[in-house]
Amino acid sequence: MKQKFLSIFFIISILSFSTFAQKEKWTNLFDGKTLKGFKQLGGKAKYSVRNGEIVGTTVKDTPNSFLATEKDYGDFILELELNVADGMNSGIQFRSLSSPDYQNGRVHGYQAEVDPSERAWSGGIYDEARRDWLYIPNINPEAKKAFKLHGQWNKYRIEAIGNVIRTWVNDVPVSNLVDDVTAKGFIALQVHSIYANMTEGMEIRWRNIKIQTENLTPRPTDNTPVINLTLNTLSAQEKAQGVKLLFNGKDFTGWRGVHQDAMPTIHWKVVDGTINVSPSDGSETGNDIVSTEQYGAFELTFEFKLTEGANSGVKYFVNEAFDSNGKSGIGLEYQVLDDERHPDAKMGSIGNRTMSSLYDLIPSYKLDKRFQRKIGEWNQARVIVYPNNIVQHWLNGFKVVEYERNSNIFKALVARSKYEKYNGFGAGEKGNILIQDHGNNVSFKNIKIKTL
Repeated sequence: MKQKFLSIFFIISILSFSTFAQKEKWTNLFDGKTLKGFKQLGGKAKYSVRNGEIVGTTVKDTPNSFLATEKDYGDFILELELNVADGMNSGIQFRSLSSPDYQNGRVHGYQAEVDPSERAWSGGIYDEARRDWLYIPNINPEAKKAFKLHGQWNKYRIEAIGNVIRTWVNDVPVSNLVDDVTAKGFIALQVHSIYANMTEGMEIRWRNIKIQTENLTPRPTDNTPVINLTLNTLSAQEKAQGVKLLFNGKDFTGWRGVHQDAMPTIHWKVVDGTINVSPSDGSETGNDIVSTEQYGAFELTFEFKLTEGANSGVKYFVNEAFDSNGKSGIGLEYQVLDDERHPDAKMGSIGNRTMSSLYDLIPSYKLDKRFQRKIGEWNQARVIVYPNNIVQHWLNGFKVVEYERNSNIFKALVARSKYEKYNGFGAGEKGNILIQDHGNNVSFKNIKIKTL
């Protein structure tokens, strides 16, 4: 009987392995000997084959170079290994394009970053020659430790299945991006143009380049933060993490006017899946809106777009019991402002009324201008309130404010602010989320929340 059981177990194991092997059908993109199946685009960096590896070498006075597959790929799982010189930037293009009608054939599209620097953004997702950074791994700090430096090999995995794009470095999940701009394109190995401390003759090497295009099985959902750029949707990973839409993209279900039971009748509209606040005379007449539910520890994400000279804000721990003479709700505020053109940016103290600051209390860290969005472009914002009362403001992938709610320092800041008359300001266990009508034209979308 025991021998019969072992035989049955062996047969089942063989069948299971055979079924799994059929699903995991890999195709080599590189034959280990030649560059057959590839073509060079962009700059004139050198590509060669040496010891079963593709070797890319930097060359002076040439733009970014790309060794691109002749074939285009839509949905796929790609794995490869790479070894890059310290200080040499590179990347793996995918679903990328090159056509005469776009900047004279310039390569553009998604790129998984290769970044052997202190910045440590390897595995982040960049949109080459198009939208710049889409997923910066700052929001996933453990992933920034995954890349191995000083001549070590690193394994990359990229899953692009439908609108969901995920990356791993050495089997550590780094990025989870949901985006629908490009569904199909070539894969390419980048040699970056020489800049900063890069020099001529630096090398990056690639090996074991393989791809799946059939019967794709994504890895299970995990705790990697999701950046979802599709309009008012939730991905499978967001749902698994408990993320919910705070704005459904159709109407104001779940919202009402501050100090009111219903939505205001003026200024607020849903336009093409976004909340639009129309301009007014600038007076505040209790026209802000608040969530019908209250929240304590949470992670709130939203996108906002300013018009020239506009002012608005997103508040949290709003307490409607505070007397504001029937005007705006009182709460902690993530400032939304055109710093260059609105006078409020010059008021307050040491910049604590500028974009993404904790309004009138703590100034935000000033981003490099490269990561500041122009007026009329969408900004990504994130407010995290941890159960231990640590609060963070994020803007376009960077943490710009951090403080401890209800600490002595926090209380001292409140005592020196416009909120000093509100006893217990920002101190409640829970409060409403508020979007401000400051009389200017501002838009919001992809408003989501997760309780912690």
